[in-house]
Amino acid sequence: MPEIDLHTHSTASDGTLSPAQLVATAQAMGLQALALTDHDTVQGLPEACAAGRKHGLEVIGGCELSVSYADKSMHILGLWVPQSPPILSEALQHLHTLRAERNKTIIHNLQTCGVPITYEELEKEAQGATIGRPHIAKLLVDKNRATNIQDAFTNWLVPGTKGFAPKKKFSARKAIELLKSVQATVILAHPCSLKTEGKALEAVVRELKSFGLDGVEVYYSMHSQAQTMAYAELCRKLDLLQSAGSDFHGSNKPHIALGRGKGGLRSSYMLVEKMKEHRDAQGLEFPECSYHGIKV
Repeated sequence: MPEIDLHTHSTASDGTLSPAQLVATAQAMGLQALALTDHDTVQGLPEACAAGRKHGLEVIGGCELSVSYADKSMHILGLWVPQSPPILSEALQHLHTLRAERNKTIIHNLQTCGVPITYEELEKEAQGATIGRPHIAKLLVDKNRATNIQDAFTNWLVPGTKGFAPKKKFSARKAIELLKSVQATVILAHPCSLKTEGKALEAVVRELKSFGLDGVEVYYSMHSQAQTMAYAELCRKLDLLQSAGSDFHGSNKPHIALGRGKGGLRSSYMLVEKMKEHRDAQGLEFPECSYHGIKV
């Protein structure tokens, strides 16, 4: 059965494989389609799409936006995102500015606690990628202030710790509107992270659908079988697409394997076919270079 992974990260944000390495790895393991969905950036798409053409792998351009909804934080995926969408690119640049301000605040917080760390070191660690907390976590490990990346997050970089600084985000409505403005297919990522189930979750997803949401990430590394079944049923009830992704980050999340998640993720290419049919019904095109292959 042809398999897919529609939620992955590269060195363009906080993954450890370059976009080209990510595509090559996906092709070598037999995946039929891969979406690159780096955090708040599309910088890795040209390289990923070029690698897709080289290796004969269907590459879907995407991104992942961190958003706020009521008192919750959630992540929204955009699939079939153009490589250089002007409106979205401008919005992502604004997020980049806010992210840089947050990173500087975190560095200041750590310095106040006696951690010998500088912003210049952080920029060197990121090597031109969008800087995020995993890069700071790596420096904390290098400076023997944490035993590993997870330990760095737990003790320094999450709410309630001395290094933490809150992240400024788009609202869910704004994020969905931005993604729809570039004709992306919009997916709610890992609904398990909302820690909301049943009727309460249904109410959230119904409102997101009214904003333009197209689907839900049903098959995901951290979903239990019961959650997967519940989210699939919710999609059927609300006439939403089902998506699947590992949330692969390379060695930054060593327990998550590309296309396999924690080992049991096996997602059918039929999900991509359903998405294509949905896009065709909407009259949407497939952005040049972020789609490789014959359109169904």
